[in-house]
Amino acid sequence: MAWVAIVNPYEEALNRFDQLIQTAKKTELGVPLSMTLATVDEQARPSVRLVAVKNYDRRGFVFFTHQRSRKGMQIAGNPHVALCLFCQPLMEQVTIEGVVELVKDYEADAYWATRARDGQFAAWASNQSEPLESRATLQNRLAEFQKKYADQRVPRPSTWVGYRVVPNRIEFWRAGWRHLHERICYNKIDSGWEVTLLNP
Repeated sequence: MAWVAIVNPYEEALNRFDQLIQTAKKTELGVPLSMTLATVDEQARPSVRLVAVKNYDRRGFVFFTHQRSRKGMQIAGNPHVALCLFCQPLMEQVTIEGVVELVKDYEADAYWATRARDGQFAAWASNQSEPLESRATLQNRLAEFQKKYADQRVPRPSTWVGYRVVPNRIEFWRAGWRHLHERICYNKIDSGWEVTLLNP
């Protein structure tokens, strides 16, 4: 995916992000789209974890998980989140702040169909983020679903959904000589988007 026409600051930011990802794919970085997702709970206490961003376009950045997971519950309570991508081989970082929305069911279904069967079975077996009695309990649940759907298509659980982070701020950071790093920030404003250089 690529954006060829830079018609406004937002398109420029998306183009810059895509160029970074394409360059990162040529490095030893295993999963270029592994990003840190920050959410907050009902007391505004933050928590972070890595998620795999599976798709991105001008609508936002999409990842998939269980709605009943810890992050899913926190997003339900407060949809304002942040993503951070750090590409160490290139010494570049992107932070994205925005509001989460659910993707359409057909989008979640389409991605679900591309997952390996092992991943589909695991999604059914895991009550994500809930206490687990033992690994044996998890293995037994996995075996149950493998038997249940042995000779058929594995359906998507209704609680396994896609989230799209619709950005309102995107900042690019690049390591600079003598700590004079480059920071460029794209902010959504009432009239559209604006771009600002920031001190390192």
